[in-house]
This record gives sequence, structure tokens and C-alpha cells, in this order.
Amino acid sequence: MSVPKPRRTILAVPGSSDRFIAKARALPVDALFLDLEDAVAPAAKAEARQRIVAALKSDDGWQAGLVTVRVNGWTTPWTYLDVVEVVGAAGDRIDAVVLPKCAGPEQVVALDLLLTQVEINAGWPVGRIGLEVQIEDAPGLLRAEAIAASSPRLESLVFGPGDYMASLGMAQLSVGSQPAGYSADAFHHALMTILLAARAHGLQAIDGPFVGIRDLDGFTASARRSAALGYDGKWVVHPDQIAAGQAIYSPSEEQTERARRIVAAYDQATSQAGGAVGAIEVDHEMVDEAGVKLARVLLSRVTPSL
Repeated sequence: MSVPKPRRTILAVPGSSDRFIAKARALPVDALFLDLEDAVAPAAKAEARQRIVAALKSDDGWQAGLVTVRVNGWTTPWTYLDVVEVVGAAGDRIDAVVLPKCAGPEQVVALDLLLTQVEINAGWPVGRIGLEVQIEDAPGLLRAEAIAASSPRLESLVFGPGDYMASLGMAQLSVGSQPAGYSADAFHHALMTILLAARAHGLQAIDGPFVGIRDLDGFTASARRSAALGYDGKWVVHPDQIAAGQAIYSPSEEQTERARRIVAAYDQATSQAGGAVGAIEVDHEMVDEAGVKLARVLLSRVTPSL
């Protein structure tokens, strides 16, 4: 099985802005999405499609390892044309399509089928374009496991805090911030539900945006909470958030070296030459197969850029 590309930071780029698209090309993020949804006004949707196609077909490169497009959700009148006009014209330059406000598996299946039609008509390999699905409200969260199982194109599940907060009626106006008057983490249940569904089906789990672009401490705290749970990355909405996000969702040098010691010591101890021992001590802690699994998972997240 191939190792998924990292998605430690995913930059949101309004598809209606040539300036933001041009700036995004050189930013050191793992991934970005050119947005046709919330960042684009209804009157600008059609023009934004053409801007995105032109940007994708341009010879200018992208520093991001993954370039994706967020279409509008199925409850709007724009989804079909987003896919036909943008993916149909530049799908060979798109790694994945992001589906927002997903309320159930049938919406993923519908997009999968439409992408298949586009790929067939363009002569592209069927199934190459991936899917990333945002879970953003109560109905979607209750069906997270079914959503995660709905298509072989799926690569990640993404938590959408803004619409989720509105769906539940949370007393907070800043997307991604904790509601006032509640001492625990108001997003913990949603994050864990999405994480469990993603991992059960071999998908990456991505945290949504923190919109306080001048509040780097707030962004850092938000990112650390989901990273501690096991999330692979987080959306960023401003260049100032990138460096912190890359670091938070990457193993530290100290963690990496310890994980390597654990794996090396365990491999030696369990070998015939090492005595076929099943549990050992490393750094004053008992290590058995479960501990080695943790070490291997951490090492799988070490990227060449570290």
C-alpha cells in the first residue's frame, strides 16, 4: 500500500482572486485547495471557475505537493458545473476534489460517479482524482463512518468547525475558537468521531481552519489539540499559520530519535540472534509490540523536509 502524501498544512485559496492564487504558488504548504465554495460570492462563481482553470493550466509551478479544488456542496445549484467545467478542463492537474458540507454517503457516491464520467470522457484513468470530504454539521457527523466507507477515491475526512458550530448553535462567532463559558474542548467529540471513521477506513484526518489570523497562539493551541489526538494536519487561512502548522503536525527530532531507538532495539531483541525476547526496556520504559507500533506510526510521519 502506498504511503499517503503529507497534509500537515492545507492552504485555503479563494478561486476568485488572481492575487491570492499567484501568492499561493510559492507558499511552503503540503497542500492547497482552490476554493469555489465559501470564499467565492454567488455572483463570482462562474468567473472563479475560469480563473481556476487558467491557474491550473498555467506553466507556473506550485510548491505545494498536492493541488486540489473545493467545489460547492450538493445542496447548491453549482456543484455539477464546478466539476464539469473545472475538473473537465484541468482534471489532469488536480490531485483531489474537496466536497464540503457532506451530510451522507450518497453525496460522496454522486460525486464519485460524476468524476468517473468526466475521466472517461477526457480519456483519463478512472479513479485517479481523489476525494476529500468535509464533515461540517450534525447529520454529517452522525453518518461519519458511512461517509468514510462510501468511495475508494476517498483520501481524507476534514472537520469543518464553522458550519458545525452553527449546526449545534454554539455561542461563538470566531470559527475554530472554543465557545466562551465552556472549560473543556467543545470540538473533542466531533474530532474523535471523524478520526475514528477515517482510521477505520485508512484515511487521513484533517482539522479545519482557525480564522483568527492575528492570533497565532490561538491557532497553535487549536492545532496542538487535534495533533495530540492523531490528526494528520490542519487547514490554514493565512501564511503566518504555515510554519506553526508544519511543526505541530511533524514529529520532533527528539521523538523521532526515540522512536528509532525503540524500533532498532526491539527488532534486535525479537530476532533469534537477540534471544527472541518479546518485551524489553528502552529509556527506562517497558516496550513490547504495542509500543513498537506507536513508534512505527510516528516514524511514518517523518517527511523528507524534516
